[in-house]
Amino acid sequence: MHKLDLPVDRKEAQARERRRLQEEERKKRIFNPRTRTIGVDVTSIEAQAAERQRQKALDRQRHEAFAADMKRNDEQAFLLDERQANDRRRVQREIVEFRERHQRVQDCREFDIFDPDSKKKDRPARETDDDPRLTVSGLQKFQGEDLNSPARVRLQKEQSRSWYRQQMEEKERTRRQTAEADRLYSLKMREMDQRAMELEMAEQDARRALQIAEKNFQKAQADEKSYRQGQEKRQELDDNFTEMSNAVHGDLLSENPSVANSAFGPHRVIPDRWKGMSPSQVAEVRRTQHEQILENQRRKDAEERERKEWERQRLADARCAQLMERGEQRMRKRLGSDQALTNQHLAQEQTLRKEHFKKEVYTNQPSETFFSQFNTSTR
Repeated sequence: MHKLDLPVDRKEAQARERRRLQEEERKKRIFNPRTRTIGVDVTSIEAQAAERQRQKALDRQRHEAFAADMKRNDEQAFLLDERQANDRRRVQREIVEFRERHQRVQDCREFDIFDPDSKKKDRPARETDDDPRLTVSGLQKFQGEDLNSPARVRLQKEQSRSWYRQQMEEKERTRRQTAEADRLYSLKMREMDQRAMELEMAEQDARRALQIAEKNFQKAQADEKSYRQGQEKRQELDDNFTEMSNAVHGDLLSENPSVANSAFGPHRVIPDRWKGMSPSQVAEVRRTQHEQILENQRRKDAEERERKEWERQRLADARCAQLMERGEQRMRKRLGSDQALTNQHLAQEQTLRKEHFKKEVYTNQPSETFFSQFNTSTR
């Protein structure tokens, strides 16, 4: 009877111990502030709000840069259109002047056909004494006559003077028009060059502002990416550490002999859970351990050399930083004195505030019995 009851008592004790351990683990998990979150994560919400504000500011800067670029392009297009319109007007004006000067209606080849004053301009019956139209039967010319010789000479002289005067006036007018056109063209080109320089400076300012905005945006993205990668790397390290810890403390690597115990008796084992090794396996393990000891010794030697090198570098850096540290100490001493005065003033204010809360606000304080009734169980 005693032998039959002994396994039952051991199982009950093991069950009670298992339940107790589960309860302790549940308390650690529930009462640990690192593994639970209560309320609202104000820090995360504020960080999200700050990120949204920063993104809005970047979008606003990008929009302003694009608007400035569009405005600059519109001004350049307006200047180009104005320049083309001026060129077209100048060409049309020159064409009109050329037509008025060199392509007059009265200068065309067929003008004599539809000239309204053709009869007035028609040649008389007799113009000169040697006119070939003067025939014998016409009775317009007689032997020895020269009727219009003085008038012809006078007319020729007057016509020569008129032609010379017209040529001089035409040359003077052409010279004045050319000089005036050159002056206006020079003024217009100077104005356009000045305007182009102003537009170029505005374009450079806008491009510089756009580059600064893009640089800030890229820096923010790089910081965010670095932070995210750091979080992922830390999470991966935690997961790997958890996995290695579970694998190391598990029954597979720890080779717990209790997993092979059979329920039919302590002298029996479960064949598929047996962890026994042969002598050759034991020898191989010992040989591997010896090699690991040698490898660890070599690694320790290398680490010792590296440590000495780092120690030498640290001493050199310490000597270089000694002067800077002295200056910082003087600065900290001065700031410490100022901070001590400020802290003393704040401590006095806090003492007065505590006295005010203790005497006037917190008059009904709970006792230890009130707090002892919480966090006693996980159920």
